[in-house]
Amino acid sequence: MKYGRKVLTGIPKTVHGGQAWKMKGIEDYSHNLNPFGPPEFLHEIVSTAMEDVGHYPDDNCTELKATLSKIFSLKEENIAIGSGSSEIIRNFPNAFIESGEKAVINRPSFAEYSQQCRLVGAKIEYNELSEEGDFRIDPKGLSSALKKDVKALYICNPNNPTGRIEHRSKILEIVKECQDKGILVFLDETLLELVPNHEEISCAGFVKKYDNLVIAGSLTKSFAIPGIRIGYGMASQHLIEEMDKVRMTWNVGQIEQNVARILMSEHMDYVHKAAAVMAKESKTMHSQLKALGFPIGNVTDSFFYFCSLKEIGIKCAEFQKLMLKEKIMVRDCSSFGERFDSFVRFSVKDRERNEMFVKAVERTMERLG
Repeated sequence: MKYGRKVLTGIPKTVHGGQAWKMKGIEDYSHNLNPFGPPEFLHEIVSTAMEDVGHYPDDNCTELKATLSKIFSLKEENIAIGSGSSEIIRNFPNAFIESGEKAVINRPSFAEYSQQCRLVGAKIEYNELSEEGDFRIDPKGLSSALKKDVKALYICNPNNPTGRIEHRSKILEIVKECQDKGILVFLDETLLELVPNHEEISCAGFVKKYDNLVIAGSLTKSFAIPGIRIGYGMASQHLIEEMDKVRMTWNVGQIEQNVARILMSEHMDYVHKAAAVMAKESKTMHSQLKALGFPIGNVTDSFFYFCSLKEIGIKCAEFQKLMLKEKIMVRDCSSFGERFDSFVRFSVKDRERNEMFVKAVERTMERLG
């Protein structure tokens, strides 16, 4: 006898970057975290936060919501707190998408969107982002996919893995069209805070205007703390209330709540400084790799690159193996779909480590002849 829901049949576990911590002496370029790692002052913050572990966490995350409401100029009723943005991603289809309803997801994009939709039995339609179009959203092409039977649209900005950023005006035009058609929009801005002038791109302030918009954010990337699970969602009061119905009780520990509140209210300069460094170093890294003949493509909009290796005649899995010999991990992007089996993703860091990365690429290309 086999037990389990039929909808789970054939659903594989999602693949993510950031696995080099399991290996000794490997520099991890496969993730897109703040390259300067967790801030040194985090130890003191966590130590202070430990004082509250003797009681159950505040299930409503009251103080953290109050902090975020000030930062984003929203009411506390417009904010949800999750165990990482991954929980916000999970709760969205659980709250709004019935089995058999359709979700439109750009491809390539973050794998958890389709994974969580499959788990509720949703039908998925992919809006293919083309290499010829620089992997940017084509509004006309997307519009044709937004039919009456679509329940939700997913957008990642910056898009993971491509690194492309869409302007706020473009995103809001899509949100408005979806609102007119009765389609929900899940907008993932998890990576946006590590981009200079992200306030000019973010749509956070528009959840008050568009009642079909849910935005996800996280501290994971910004402060390089994936081991401390804290994320948040922003939406109309009604949407937040519906998502709260499917949330696990005590989903965010008191330590996480306290750490997040202090980091976001007092230490965002740590994130902004990292964003400025990466924006500068990205251009240097791009020019150095281009000079080697590496198929780097255009300068990224964000702080990570998504590159096709077809020009140098190698699949991403093999390139990853060769770079591991150089003690560097890059992201094999074949998990995003068969047409991406020649694509790799790698992040931007500081000058010293980027130069090490460029030299590793140079030696790898020499091996390839």
